[in-house]
Amino acid sequence: MVDPLTSRIWAHRLLFVVIISVIIFIRLLPISPTYHGIPGPDLCLAFALAWVQRKPDYVPAILIIAVFFVQDLVFWRAPGLWTLIVLMATEWLRRRETRLREMPFAMELAMIAALLVMMVFLERIVMTLMMVDQPPLGRVLLQALTTLIAYPFVVALSRLAFGVKRAVPGEVDDLGHRV
Repeated sequence: MVDPLTSRIWAHRLLFVVIISVIIFIRLLPISPTYHGIPGPDLCLAFALAWVQRKPDYVPAILIIAVFFVQDLVFWRAPGLWTLIVLMATEWLRRRETRLREMPFAMELAMIAALLVMMVFLERIVMTLMMVDQPPLGRVLLQALTTLIAYPFVVALSRLAFGVKRAVPGEVDDLGHRV
């Protein structure tokens, strides 16, 4: 018989892949939600950051790499660059998860905003050093802003619909695993 904790972790990992796949599918549809020039949020990134903040076991590093590398290939981005940046950001959050549990949501939002700006500028620096054509900085920062605006809704959806909430102190079993 499978341990309930293990089955819950794997079910949420599969759910994460399904959510990201649906987002990618919708982005590939031949409709343009950005007809006014406002880029839509990077919902895949918002889900990854929100889930790593709350339940890091649900989104291991290998899953982040797989999901974002597929996005790099599908959306014709520099293969691996954004994946590496997202991996560094999520691992930074993962290492601080226990300290960030008691953080108020406003502080979390400010930290995510700073992290998004750092991610954008790191990508720009690397692409500039490699002399790769880049989208305008204003457009990229506007997408980071829309991602930040979407982040609270992603957190609420994750909590209410998918049961992904922060671990509270003492919410671990005898072996130190999250319950």
